[in-house]
Order: sequence, then C-alpha cells, then structure tokens
Amino acid sequence: MPPVFYHSGQFPPTAFNWPQLIPLIGPANAALARYDGLLTAIPNAAVLLSPLTTQEAVLSSRIEGTQATMGEVLEYEAAGAGDSLDPSKQEDIEEVLNYRKAMRQATDEMQRLPICNRLVRSVHATLLSGVRGHDKARGTFRTIPNYIGVYGRPIEEARFIPINPEELEAGMARWESYLHETTDDVLMQLAVVHAEFESLHPFLDGNGRIGRMLIPLYLFDRKLLQSPMFYLSEFLEANRQEYYDRLLAVSRDNDWTGWCRFFLQALQRQATQNEAKARKILELYQRQKDWIVEKTHSHHAIHALDFLFSTPIFKSPDFIDQSKIPDATARRILTLISGENGLLKTVRESSGRRPAVYAFTELLNIAEGRDVF
Repeated sequence: MPPVFYHSGQFPPTAFNWPQLIPLIGPANAALARYDGLLTAIPNAAVLLSPLTTQEAVLSSRIEGTQATMGEVLEYEAAGAGDSLDPSKQEDIEEVLNYRKAMRQATDEMQRLPICNRLVRSVHATLLSGVRGHDKARGTFRTIPNYIGVYGRPIEEARFIPINPEELEAGMARWESYLHETTDDVLMQLAVVHAEFESLHPFLDGNGRIGRMLIPLYLFDRKLLQSPMFYLSEFLEANRQEYYDRLLAVSRDNDWTGWCRFFLQALQRQATQNEAKARKILELYQRQKDWIVEKTHSHHAIHALDFLFSTPIFKSPDFIDQSKIPDATARRILTLISGENGLLKTVRESSGRRPAVYAFTELLNIAEGRDVF
C-alpha cells in the first residue's frame, strides 16, 4: 500500500460527528473528576503514587519498542548494572529513567511556562540525553524528512509520512496556537492536540513519548487534575494497533471523529483504572502505617514507610542514608520489616561488599496490576 501523507490544510478540524462523541464526553469527564478527587485526598500523592509514575514511563517507552519492566528499572536504579545485565536492556532502562526525568522537568517548567514549543523542545532534549537517539538533534525540530515504517526500508514503503520539514515550523506554530484556544470541550481539544502532534512528528526521535507526556501535562494545565499524575499508556499499550490505526485514519480519511471516540474511551477507562490502583495504594499505606508503628515502636516509623512507597526497590545503605532516620534506628527498623512476615522481599542477598537489595512487593504488584514480584 502507498504511504499515507500528513493532512495538510485539514488542521484544526472544523467538523465532528457530535452525536457519536457527546455520549462519551460526560463519562470521561466524570471518571477524571473521580480520580482527581482521590488524588486530592491522598497525602503526599507524589510519594505514594511514585510506582505508578515509573510504570507510566515503562509502558510509554514500551510502545516504542523497549522491553524493560518496572521491576528491572527500579532494581537497576537501586543496585546499578549487574554483570548479567544485557547492554540493550540497560539502554532500555536508561530511556525509561530519562522519561521520568523529563516528566519531572516539564512539571517544574510549567511553573514558569505554559505548554508551548519552547517547553516541548526543552523536555525532548532531556528525554534523549545520553541514550539511543541522542545524536538525532535532541531539543530541535527536524530539518530533514521523517517517516514511520519498517526500520531500514525505503521511504516509498513507509506507512506514514509526516509534514515536510519546510512546513514544520508553521505547522508547530498552528499546533501551539490551537493548544491555547477556547474550544467546545477541553477533552476533545486534548484529543486533537495529541493526534496533531503525532501527525506532525516534529522530532527525528521521541515523538510518541513526548506526545504522551503532553496528555497529563495538558490535564494539569487545564486544572482537570491537581497534578500531572495521569497514566494513559497502560490503555494505549494494550490497544497499540488501534491506537496507531486511529491516528493514521486522521490523515488518510480525515476521520477526526473516530480518533476522538477512541481517545475519549481511553481517558474514561484509564481514569477508572488509575483510580482503582490509587485507592489500593492508599488503602495499603493506611494498613501498613498501623502495622509498622506497632512493629517498630518508633516515632520514625512513618518516615520509613514513606521511603518504602517512594523507593519500593532499594539497597540497604540507601534506606539508612536517605530515610531521614538516625543510622542505628534505621538499621533496627530495616531488620524488623525485612524479616519473616515483614513487608519486604530480599531481591539480592548481601555478599562481601555488595549490600542486600529489598523490594516492597505488595506495592509493586498493585502498580503492575498483577502479581509479578
């Protein structure tokens, strides 16, 4: 089949099949509101939902072909590269860590900047820093053609060819302008913003990941969420082929309605899933708070628990150094919570100068959505 070309002259869309979309807008907004209500009720949500943030980075990167799991990422972060770690797996892990770093950077920069091309370029530079694609003009819009297809095959066999590089600056200016317009519905606007960004494909690499980062950032910017802690990649990764097909149909068939229908359903279902996971994490925290206080009889117990939620895989020295607990007390608490019937599973026994590595498996399994630890 011949490649599909970017939909020049058809952005922003001027007409939708509203009877198909209106029944989806209300439920999507309601699901987001319920999730945001729970976020508001969670003390220090950035700490308690830290595993979900890592899982989002893992799944968004997996859509682009990486194979690292959340456990591998957290274990690598805690213990570093082991002798048995495949170099390609290390590269995957570092891409995931960059994704998380770029997301934090974007959140910080939004204290000073709106979502704009300047912010997008800055975040892209961080995403590709020191990893595969770092030599592909990171932080700079492309000046050469790009295409989506089988790696190594000629452009004539491409599935999709984005906007010409000569027209890209103007296309991104239109995208930025539309991003700040007042439209009929903000979730519909977000659907269009995401599809247009992916269709323009402004960078040589990293477009999919940046486009997915923009989803929670937009929800945060429009005050639909109190923080940009929304994790859509689980749904998109599970429905990857339809995700790609719906985006392609925008340029091939001018089918903005079909894309928006898919996107609204994704928002509703993932908001519901995010709420369920966040609620389980909050319930786990409340339950283990009572347990750890009773187990340790220490007024440092809550500091210890907060450390476990923010760093669910860690080396023993990190707990002692970073938990804000006096050394002797930290060692005693770690012994109590890692023994039989404790909270922690030993991932790696101590050996010589190598410290033990522990995992808070119940929390990690909630984030994964299944028992994998």
